[in-house]
Amino acid sequence: MSKYLFGAALINLNGAHFTCTLSYSFRLNLITAIKLYMKTKILTLILLLFLAVQPTYAMHIMEGYLPLGWCIFWYLVSIPFVILSYKHIQGLIKVNPRERISFALNAAFVFILSALKLPSVTGSSSHLTGTTLGTLTMGVMSMPLVGFIVLLFQALLLAHGGISTLGANIFSLAIAGPLVAYLVYNLLMRLRLGRSVAIFMAAMLGSLATYVTTSIQLAIVFPDAEGGVLASFIKFVSIFAVTQVPLSIVEGFMTVLVMNLLVSSEGMIEPKPITKKRALMLSALALICVAIPLVGGLVDFGSGTDDQAGEAIGILSPQHEIKVLFQGFEPSEWLEPLLFAFQVSIGIALFTWAIYALRSYLNKKH
Repeated sequence: MSKYLFGAALINLNGAHFTCTLSYSFRLNLITAIKLYMKTKILTLILLLFLAVQPTYAMHIMEGYLPLGWCIFWYLVSIPFVILSYKHIQGLIKVNPRERISFALNAAFVFILSALKLPSVTGSSSHLTGTTLGTLTMGVMSMPLVGFIVLLFQALLLAHGGISTLGANIFSLAIAGPLVAYLVYNLLMRLRLGRSVAIFMAAMLGSLATYVTTSIQLAIVFPDAEGGVLASFIKFVSIFAVTQVPLSIVEGFMTVLVMNLLVSSEGMIEPKPITKKRALMLSALALICVAIPLVGGLVDFGSGTDDQAGEAIGILSPQHEIKVLFQGFEPSEWLEPLLFAFQVSIGIALFTWAIYALRSYLNKKH
């Protein structure tokens, strides 16, 4: 394989082959970059999600990790994006009322994925972001509002992230990640790599960019005494981004599956008819998603990336004292998995309502 610089991306989805072959004037051929055989989209989603066997503790900067000044700074950066996001979505709904349903579906996707945690080959664990679906169907400016809602919910009810660090977490999850996904998707579509490859790369790199951004945010605040910000960034990125690489690949495939199942070639969310077989499989998938946090509460796979980041802060800046500026609700050990399952249930309820509402809308339209 080393004799090739590029290859052909082949994805077999539900028996239908998607092939993307690139050729350049200087005769560089593309070898197989993505080769995935899946009998059905939904079965593959079940298999991928079945790996997520613990509740989530990662991705966010936890309450007390950042000094007050930096908390204020990231609020000042992120809140304007949230306001613009609200206006953007309102504008979409005004032009086309069905976008209200699309927004609910995209929010549901983020709610579900952000509550599921996957163990990584690095020995750590992290979770998916789910922001690429909304980015590609409603625009990159739709995500800050979704991120604000999801992160606020988790900070208040799940002690995940924090109120003081909400601005920083919004920036990494709902601004930086979606922006990278948007740019990657449009670039690859212009290069005519094919829709599925563009979606896969956008979701994978968008997810990875979220964690790289988190690493940068922490490195700026806690520079290494000898190597400065760069050395500190390398330490944090080895915790966050390296852990996220295999999980970003999983998110890429999952986003391709969901996009092909729900989104038309024009980028509009138009769910395919729900057959009896598909309804049964979707129901099984929903039950697995709810069960994952519950089962995860009984299984210990070690510390999450946020715990490791806290340890790194202690090494880089021993004088820094983690002060909880806003003490939210702290769930007990047995209650926490139930609350994460509740978050998944909210996402499933929104998702189900959105699918039903969109199918009804399309039936009336036709």
